[in-house]
Amino acid sequence: MKLEKQTPKQSLNKAFLKQSVNRDDITLFKANLQTLLGKINENESEEHHKNFVRDFLKDTFYKSDYEINTKGRQDLVIHVGKNASDKFGVILEAKKPTNIADMISADNPNKKALHELILYYLNERNEADNFEIKHLVVTDIYQWFIFDANLFDKQIYRNTQIKRLYQIYKTDKKDNPFF
Repeated sequence: MKLEKQTPKQSLNKAFLKQSVNRDDITLFKANLQTLLGKINENESEEHHKNFVRDFLKDTFYKSDYEINTKGRQDLVIHVGKNASDKFGVILEAKKPTNIADMISADNPNKKALHELILYYLNERNEADNFEIKHLVVTDIYQWFIFDANLFDKQIYRNTQIKRLYQIYKTDKKDNPFF
């Protein structure tokens, strides 16, 4: 899979470009982003930083409209409703800002962060029959890679080699590093 770099404007649905943005929303976003960046402590763990990402998303965009939490081994998920029992529409894989070895880049997406995201996606599609997933995200707070779930459906879910590997992973009860 080759990643295509896009600006935020290029990645947005054209219908969103016609909507006006409230100045208060921009101010809130800037303030919360500064708070998020100010909390980074490169000596702390991935778990430590994941909580800051969750708080940033809740305080900036989702407030009380959507549940954001972990699910199993998945770092963060954003549910399509207010309850943890609701299916979720976004899977986030958060990495520690200094974890360069596991974090993807535009030039090299073949890293542990993407592998884990693929595994979580396949688990949701195959085991939980979750067809609500719209986006998948990998972040180390400094960088955000946002994937449309349709891309994962076409490139991952329908790929026979990956499906075969996933079946071996499940039937032989292999661990995540195997996958």
